[in-house]
Parts: sequence; C-alpha cells; structure tokens
Amino acid sequence: MADAEKYVLDYSINDTLDDIDDLVDFVEGELIGNDDFFSIDGFSGRFTFLNDAHTGDIVIRHWINKTGIEMAFNRNIACLITQNPKDGAIEEAKRLGFPLIITDKIELANAYALSYTISHFSPTSTNVVITGTNGKSTTSHMIYHILNNAGYHVLTNTDSESEFNTLIDPMVSKLISDEVETNGTIDYLVIEVSEVQGWLGHLMENHAALMSEAVRPRVGVITNIAMDHIGLINSVDDVFNELKAVPESIGRGFTVLNHDDELVRKLDAQNPFYTSMSKLDSDNAVYFDDGKIIYDGSTILTIDELPFKGNHFIQNILSAIGACISLNLDIDVITDGVKTYKALNRRFAKLNDEPLIYDDFAHNPDGIKATISETLKLLPDNQKLHVVCAIRGSRGIEINQLNVDALIESMDENIVLYLSSSNDVVNELNFVEEDEREVFFNTLNKNNIDYIHFDNLEDCLREVYNKADKKDIILLIGAQGMDPAESLLSDII
Repeated sequence: MADAEKYVLDYSINDTLDDIDDLVDFVEGELIGNDDFFSIDGFSGRFTFLNDAHTGDIVIRHWINKTGIEMAFNRNIACLITQNPKDGAIEEAKRLGFPLIITDKIELANAYALSYTISHFSPTSTNVVITGTNGKSTTSHMIYHILNNAGYHVLTNTDSESEFNTLIDPMVSKLISDEVETNGTIDYLVIEVSEVQGWLGHLMENHAALMSEAVRPRVGVITNIAMDHIGLINSVDDVFNELKAVPESIGRGFTVLNHDDELVRKLDAQNPFYTSMSKLDSDNAVYFDDGKIIYDGSTILTIDELPFKGNHFIQNILSAIGACISLNLDIDVITDGVKTYKALNRRFAKLNDEPLIYDDFAHNPDGIKATISETLKLLPDNQKLHVVCAIRGSRGIEINQLNVDALIESMDENIVLYLSSSNDVVNELNFVEEDEREVFFNTLNKNNIDYIHFDNLEDCLREVYNKADKKDIILLIGAQGMDPAESLLSDII
C-alpha cells in the first residue's frame, strides 16, 4: 500500500473570508441590506441554525420570514443566507440594514460552511467521506468505531436515522465546531454523504462531489450505486452521474470501491482500493473468500469473528477495512475494531429470541432484496418468515412501486407478508398517501401475493407477534414508518 501521506488533494473551494463579498461570490448570491454590518473581526467562525445562533455567527436557512430577520438582528448575527425569503423578509432586512444573502443554491452555502469550519476548527484532522446508495451508515459507523477503539478522537455525522448526512443545512459544520470547542482537537473526521440530495423536489446537482470536496478527504468510500430518492432522480444512470465526480473530489487520496458493483467499477479514481465478496488478484484490494477476509495474501479475519454474517453487511465490513488500510492503520488495530463493533440501531438488529425478531432499515429495492435473502438463510426448515414492511410515506408512488416489486421478487413459499401504513407513529412528513398504499395493494393483488395491511404499526406488530411460532422469524423492514417498532414491541412481548 502506498503512503497516503504523500498525496496532496487538489482543492478548489476557496474558504478564505476577508469580507462579505467573498461569501456572496461563492454562494452565487445577492446581498440585501448593509454590507458594512458584517465584520470579519466580529465573525465567530461558526455556521449554525437560527435557534442556536449567538453574536457573530452566520446562519444558513432554506427560508426566512420577517420575524426570522428580526430574531437574527436582535441576536447580533453576522449575516444570514437563505434560498427563500418570504413574508416581508427582504423589506425587513433593508429596513434594519441587516445583511441577508439570497442564493438559488443553498447547497453552496453549506459546502462553504463545511470547508471553512474544517479549515478553522479542524485543520489537522485526517478526513474520510463515505457515500453510495446502501451501506454507507454502517460503513461510516464501523470506520468511526475502529478509529475510536484505537484511542483517536473521532467525529462522525452518522446516526441511526441518517439525519445528518446532507448539505441541506449546516448541521455537520455545527457538529464539528461544537465538538472542537467542547472536547478539543479532532484526529479524524468520518463524514457520511448522501449520494443524492434535494429540497422540495429540486435536485441538488453534484451534492456528493460538492460535499466530498468540502471535506478534503484522505480517503473516500463508494459503497454501491442503486435506486433511491425517486423524484429527484429517475434512473440508476442518474445516480451514477451524481457519483461519478466524487473520485475527482477525492483527488489523489484513496478511493475505496466496491468491485462487485458494475457501475462503481466504472468510476475513474486516481488511487483505487477495491473490495469484493470474491477473490481479487490485486495488491490494492481486500476480499472475502471461503469464510475469510483476505488482504495482501493473508487471512486477517474469519467469518466467526465478524459482527455480521450476511453478505451485504460483510461488504460494508470490507469497505470499512479498506478505508482503514488506506489510512495506514495497523492490521491488528483494524481487526480488533471489527471484532468489537456493535451495530447501529436498525441495522439487522436482533430484538427478540423466541421468535427471532430482526429489525433492519431496508427502505429501497436493493436493501429489501438483500435483507430478505439473508434472513431466509437463517430460517429453520418448515418454519415461516413473517415480513413486516412499512410503506414509505410521502415519498411518491415511484419508490413504493420499486419497493413492492422488490418484495415480489423476494417472495418465497415460507414468507407471510404484512404491510403497515404506520399512521399511529409517523408525522405529516411521512404520512402514507392513498396512491402510495394503492400501488402496494394493486401490485400484490396482480401477482396473487397474499398480505395483511394495518393502518397502525402497533396493531400490525401485535398481530404478527401473536401469530408467529416461537421457531419462526419476524423481519421488520422500512424507513421512518418502522423506526418506532422496537419501543412498541417492548409493550407487546
């Protein structure tokens, strides 16, 4: 393995800030209000949210109204950047002389914020970015654990619900500045990046590449390329187009690529490192073969030492190992981290023993097929697999059509299928619309697939638990509509 230290990334985001015009230029914005209000000497260096802001901070918000401008002015905020001023916001900014920057691309503001924050709060950290359609949260969290287990100060934006992996707000910038101010210098940043992102149905083009460039990674990981975020993109080729610039953003750092994914193999990286679920004849690779993980001709882990046994989770493990090898960590440090890893919530988490209940964040076609396939391998002879699927709410019929198609493709004579609209546990942003429900019903009926639908998740879980034999397996899959399942089950079991 070449020495990663010798690679200096080409970096085009200019994160110097001498005056407010630098900020206006980078975000391709228009300044409303008084440009003399902003002083670089008075800028705190923090990019944050309005409710969290203090004197000298810069706030980034998708929309702002007159009341928000008044609040920002009263808090002595340095300036505010928005994409959607409304309800008198512009007039109030002019009246107060408050600097309001309006941009058509709020993602540029958040990229600038992230770049500036890293430069000024964490300039010496070694940085890693992870993107792709599936597996990025598990991969990011495992890299974080390996580094943390080795005694380094590590920050990651990965959380169990994937809330912080976007450029739609300044959350990652806030996380970094808060962490440094509270706990000191960061050794490693492990940043998960959504492969496709948008706002109000508008695609933020090149989101993953823009985020990666802002992070200035020593190592980047691309897990796979598949369908999700329907409406923002319409084909897997669109996903590829969103990710193809990521290796360029990583530059002369290492890019860890899933060799088993045909589209990922097509990505052009200067310094690729490959992972595979079968043997690879390459020095810059780690692979799984015959129950063993092999690197540089030697077995470094056996399947019995892994925290997961399913193929798609082993691929995530390989990606994490590949990233840590590319960071020049000792193999013993890496393997100890893998052995001691505990999964994120809802990543094939076991919730009960009799019957076995597994909970997984499978919420798109590839995730659904992989998770059901792996669970069927665990099913005892003559027993049933009870699949409980939460329909995705307020995401449109296209992704739900793909998801129900994936269910049909995964069906087996031993599967009993339950659907939940989860009306009792979701908010208005995740409410299942009638057409989303109907696409499930119509497709399953057309293919003569039996199912039971419940409006409420609690009723669904109670029914499946009461019907399942102790030797059966219950598999819970879905995104927000299935998130509260564990807490509901605690009152049922």
